[in-house]
Amino acid sequence: MAELGAHLTAASAGDDRPSIFEAVAQDSLMAAVRPALKHLAKVLAQSQPGRCGFLWRWFDELYVVLDMLLQQHCLARRSASFAENFYGLKRVPMGDCGKRPLATAGLPRRHHWRSLLLLVLVPYLRGKLEKLVSSLREEDEYSIHPPSSSWKRFYRAFLAAYPFVTMAWEGWFLAQQLCYILGGAQQHSPLLRLAGVRLVRLTTEDLQALEKRPAEDTSGPALGIKAQVQSAVRKALGGSAFSLSTGLSVSMFFLQFLDWWYSSENQETIKSLRALPTPPPPVHLDPRAASATLPRLRTLCPLCCRVRVNATVLATSGFVFCYRCIHAHVKSHQCCPVTGYPTQLQHLVKLYCPEG
Repeated sequence: MAELGAHLTAASAGDDRPSIFEAVAQDSLMAAVRPALKHLAKVLAQSQPGRCGFLWRWFDELYVVLDMLLQQHCLARRSASFAENFYGLKRVPMGDCGKRPLATAGLPRRHHWRSLLLLVLVPYLRGKLEKLVSSLREEDEYSIHPPSSSWKRFYRAFLAAYPFVTMAWEGWFLAQQLCYILGGAQQHSPLLRLAGVRLVRLTTEDLQALEKRPAEDTSGPALGIKAQVQSAVRKALGGSAFSLSTGLSVSMFFLQFLDWWYSSENQETIKSLRALPTPPPPVHLDPRAASATLPRLRTLCPLCCRVRVNATVLATSGFVFCYRCIHAHVKSHQCCPVTGYPTQLQHLVKLYCPEG
């Protein structure tokens, strides 16, 4: 069966299109980078809540800025996104049947900005929409609106329609990939179709031009003061983007190593590392004035300083509060009121005490 279907994914002689495996692999590359950076931001925020807490609170916005800087650098200098360049691919405009320009020439202005907006804004808006849906579901569970209110009907209608919208979106991508495999489409992704470009492999001339590009950028005629300032700014931004691109390229190896480390073959090693004594409670607290102080009696809630009602513990810090108090605080501030650790509503754990 594999031999009979091999022609569907193998590139024919003289065909510069990437295979479906290369196309899907480069799509999943950035999807693996974002969770890794998010986990790093969470670890830094937990270790130093006062200094690095903003990394967790504003992670989406900071990631968009870094992603835009990286993709702008790659599109301008290599005619491809970071993931596409990592797999030796580049973007060319649709309908370009003549001699294609080198990868160092960049895309036409219209295709460049379309590609940049679709590469950066679509994942950002989709992540924000998923967070909005999650918050609406939680609000629907704990809402105080009457069942017949217009807001309640709107929430339920939106939540009921969202799975079908997601299914249609994923089905659109699947249909485009099937058309690409069968040769009925030149793009494997609808986003490439909206940008008006398609993916091709880098040629020998492209690779030679990419190697010569850094040397050519360092030499040039004498410029005026204004031009020198603009050139310095461009070099600074380009250097930052190049450093980010190089760092991400090197980190791919460590992502593969982590994937191997947490595979089923290393479960015995992981179990031995987990077989450690229970760590002590946190010794450093958030020094901000807004932090809650611990009461002397253990039965009191640190927020309302009254006897706890519906005791609820935070899985991130281990402190116990009233359910209503901690639910309102976490929903508003997304952190533990005592330690400042980043916390979400799913980290609330109900305690069932015998005396209750």
